[in-house]
Amino acid sequence: MLEVVKEPLPGLLVIKPRVFKDERGFFLETWQKERYKEIGIKEDFVQDNWSRSTKGVLRGLHFQKEHPQGKLVSVRTGKVFDVAVDIRKDSRTFGQWYGQELSDENNLQMYVPPGFAHGFCVLSDIADFVYKCSDYYYPKDEDGIRFDDPSLNINWLIERPIVSKKDKTLPYLNDNR
Repeated sequence: MLEVVKEPLPGLLVIKPRVFKDERGFFLETWQKERYKEIGIKEDFVQDNWSRSTKGVLRGLHFQKEHPQGKLVSVRTGKVFDVAVDIRKDSRTFGQWYGQELSDENNLQMYVPPGFAHGFCVLSDIADFVYKCSDYYYPKDEDGIRFDDPSLNINWLIERPIVSKKDKTLPYLNDNR
């Protein structure tokens, strides 16, 4: 029932759930522990989050230092460009990033394992972004990487992102090492 579309970086998965459509609308499973375990997601998710943002908003790149979170992310309404950066210091893909368009039309999900920084920008007028987390949010443990870090050179697909004051002051990747 689930299809792993690609694994662009070790542990990072792009998932296409099976969608059942008819004249009434559609149905799809967004999470089923045993089915997701079969494709390699063994997390016990403990928290669900939902954010709504307007066009051009860029959130990220965020992570937790001592309590890293695995995240299963998707979009309920709208379209985003979702980005994950490998920050596992012992990884052969450290500092590499992958971006994927997620929308209410393609129904794709992305599994971002612990050890990745994560962010997204909104490409539609609004976007409802939902995600399951494998650990709780600890405000004192949060950290991040600047969205415009030149060593990452991420093309966010928008010209003038709307970024929070906090995200504008995050350190560069190499400052976190």
